[in-house]
Amino acid sequence: MSTGRTIVVGITGGIAAYKAVNVVRAFVLLGDDVHVVATEAALRFVGKPTLEAISRNPVNTDLYEGVAQVRHVAIGQSADLIVIAPATANSIAKIALGLADDLLGNTILASTAPLVIAPAMHTEMWNNPATVANIATLRERGVTIVGPGNGRLTGSDSGPGRMEEPDTIVQAALAALDSRRAGSAVPQDLAGRRVLISAGGTREPLDPVRFLGNRSSGRQGVALAEAALARGAAVTLVAAHLEVPVPTGIGVHAVSSTLDLQQAMREAAASADIVIMAAAVADYRPAAVQADKIKKDVAGDRLSLELVRNPDVLAGLALARQPGQLIVGFAAETEPDDLLRRELGRTKIQRKGCDLLVLNRVGWTQGFATEGNEIAVLNSAGDIVMEASGTKLSVAHRILDSIVGTMATGLHEVAPAS
Repeated sequence: MSTGRTIVVGITGGIAAYKAVNVVRAFVLLGDDVHVVATEAALRFVGKPTLEAISRNPVNTDLYEGVAQVRHVAIGQSADLIVIAPATANSIAKIALGLADDLLGNTILASTAPLVIAPAMHTEMWNNPATVANIATLRERGVTIVGPGNGRLTGSDSGPGRMEEPDTIVQAALAALDSRRAGSAVPQDLAGRRVLISAGGTREPLDPVRFLGNRSSGRQGVALAEAALARGAAVTLVAAHLEVPVPTGIGVHAVSSTLDLQQAMREAAASADIVIMAAAVADYRPAAVQADKIKKDVAGDRLSLELVRNPDVLAGLALARQPGQLIVGFAAETEPDDLLRRELGRTKIQRKGCDLLVLNRVGWTQGFATEGNEIAVLNSAGDIVMEASGTKLSVAHRILDSIVGTMATGLHEVAPAS
């Protein structure tokens, strides 16, 4: 069944171009009319016959083809949505500058459709000040940036710069289209607010080479930071070993252990309007850290570790809150029973003294290091005020909706728990 939508997928010249085939295929399977505009460099990585077979339309590459039909502007004019995947550093620079020396550049300039780009490049290129500035420019213009992810790149390189997976790109693109059609730009309901967020997983050292840690990638915390930034907030992120890149415009304070995170959060919270503790912190740390690597031939077949309890960072922040400050905690539970998990959440929010608690289930294949999340938000009385599932960015916006709603009622301005 046709959706009636016309989607333009722009493909630029990077090794990730092969993944664009699945982006095209996903839109086609949804019933969209998909037109591929590929650069000459892109066709050196993936062939035109493949793209035409998958898209079911001719692939457009040449600026001077179809001049009589004014094709260099007609494609952009007819588009409901334009997705560039992969978007190389070069193509991002050209888009930011408004260059139109090829068909893709003309298509973008001639269109008023939502523009979504999925960057893909080596880490050094992604972190280069020129690319950072270009991405900031595009964000300011309302362009949706999807990724990049953190992982294996070409050769032996690994780090931020990997193109996001096709399903993630398609979901983000459709969300941008839905937002445009609904006439709903991202609300600026956090404008002027200072938001402090912790993300990632802390590590407690055993010796110079080993640590106790957890599987948190920091995706949900970074998504919250990105969403808060989009809604006008000044955002500070206390980051513990993130596996995903942080969007431009967010202040980052890197930490390692739970004690490091506690100190950074305590200092930054003094000037924050909203504090969100999304990081997965270690409840315990080794009583003693060995100065040298623990040797198997010395430790023997069994190694006993004495652990001491870490301070409760969230409870401490709630206890020392500033007047009018809203504190949000996270509770990750492995309990499969939904009712019991929520009861654990109700007990925890009373003990922690925070205003809202985001409750989600984690496990071997859920929660940590995944693209999606399923959460419930509890208020200080233990009542569920919101439930959501979807990508971590969409869930982040739903969490912020609850925060904004709570601040509007003034119900968070209560004495902290003792």
